[in-house]
Amino acid sequence: MTKTHSQLIGYLLWIFGFTGAHRFYYGKTVSGTIYFFTFGLLGIGWLIDLFLIPSLDRKADEKYHQGPLDYSVAWLLQTFLGFFGGHRFYMRKWVTGIVWLLTGGLLGIGYLYDFFTLNEQVDRLNQS
Repeated sequence: MTKTHSQLIGYLLWIFGFTGAHRFYYGKTVSGTIYFFTFGLLGIGWLIDLFLIPSLDRKADEKYHQGPLDYSVAWLLQTFLGFFGGHRFYMRKWVTGIVWLLTGGLLGIGYLYDFFTLNEQVDRLNQS
């Protein structure tokens, strides 16, 4: 089995878990959205996830394909520089990277869109 995601990055994003960042990182968009709107299920789900991250990591490694793009790098860029298109430049999506840079991630809407789709975007590029 190839390693596409990192437990260390998962735990770092877990610190911001009330936003669902670690759930989105592992491809769990539905629960990530729920965490985003409920502040990590009022903190309870966030604490439980401290123990679930190893299994979330394992499942993500089974689901996604390894390739030239690193999921962890893309996610760190998305999380901290997403409004400026950092992750899009990393994926060589120059036009949309410039659009994100000039519009603040399309006023935040594109930033949120990428939280939902970043794993699939990287996976698609890694398979091509």
